[in-house]
Amino acid sequence: MTVSVRIPTILRTYTGGESEVSAEGDTLAAVLDDLDARYSGIRGRILDDAGALRRFVNVYVGNDDVRFLDDLATPTPDGVQVSVIPAVAGG
Repeated sequence: MTVSVRIPTILRTYTGGESEVSAEGDTLAAVLDDLDARYSGIRGRILDDAGALRRFVNVYVGNDDVRFLDDLATPTPDGVQVSVIPAVAGG
């Protein structure tokens, strides 16, 4: 399945400045693996050392937060948009 992945500004150094890239996979985990194969090192900025989503990174498949779905096992149908959104903190 081919999906489009929206890349936040802070991770665009991995994608050569591209704000949206294509990746393949039938689950979010597979998409992130493919993304890392194309853009080495990007997965390590999204997942922690245990292989889970980093605490301050939100990922959406379509309009749904994957933490409320099947996390990394969330299906990624052909053509869906995956959005990586870093949490913003401050005050």
